[in-house]
Amino acid sequence: MKAVVSRLACSKSSLASFPKISSSTSWRHLSTESNKVDEPFKVEEAETVNMPPPPTEKLLVLGGNGFVGSHVCKEALNRGLVVASLSRSGRSSLHDAWANDVTWHQGNLLAPETLKDALTGVTSVISCVGGFGSNSQMYKINGTANINAIRAASEQGVKRFVYISAADFGVVNYLIQGYYEGKRAAETELLTKFPYGGVILRPGFIYGTRRVGSMKIPLGVIGSPMEMIFQHTKPLNQLPLVGPLFTPPVNVTAVAKVAVRAATDPVFPPGIVDVHGILRYSQQKLK
Repeated sequence: MKAVVSRLACSKSSLASFPKISSSTSWRHLSTESNKVDEPFKVEEAETVNMPPPPTEKLLVLGGNGFVGSHVCKEALNRGLVVASLSRSGRSSLHDAWANDVTWHQGNLLAPETLKDALTGVTSVISCVGGFGSNSQMYKINGTANINAIRAASEQGVKRFVYISAADFGVVNYLIQGYYEGKRAAETELLTKFPYGGVILRPGFIYGTRRVGSMKIPLGVIGSPMEMIFQHTKPLNQLPLVGPLFTPPVNVTAVAKVAVRAATDPVFPPGIVDVHGILRYSQQKLK
């Protein structure tokens, strides 16, 4: 009994040793009295850091003063890009206002050293270079010239390269053999040098208003109705020999739009885009 009483006495003395908690605590946010208002927290503003603006993308258009190339230049300028062009004649003969916003270089892709200055600071290239003539001439223009450009761009660290090639037309390929052999050789080189940033567009007949001197030739009068018809004849493309002749024409503005997007959009898939792909991409709204 004495042991129990002794333990109770010790417990009472231990409880008495704890400090008393004041009912009027100094923690203001615990107060429930209506006449006490919490003071707002003081938050110091974070120090801002001056970040440099994102680097401006510079596009080089090879053959920018031609029919397709001029539309590519115009589309790129509308997208806010810095645009330069290289061709054998240099500055475009067009007197349109947009031409004054392009940096024009004169050079020859068969002499790769003339590309060096034009490639300075370039992040992407679109080649619209092509032409006709004898088989040997067509191979040089469509093949060798573009291969030189692809290699030079790769050595300069260009990120993306878009090549305007051409769709197969079956039996027509044999009539202009040098043309297609040159195109396919350039395609092979592009996919080798730019496996992740190389895009090949294969349009068929490209229509639009072509300028020949002071004359304007409205190819859309023929091309536009044919495009509308041939878009619905895709199964006929599988016919042997004549099937490719049903490839739908495509507007030059659609080709330019897709080419610029492929050259600047890092998520645009590399590889070959046929005419149906060009039509599909051209109808998509840009984000």
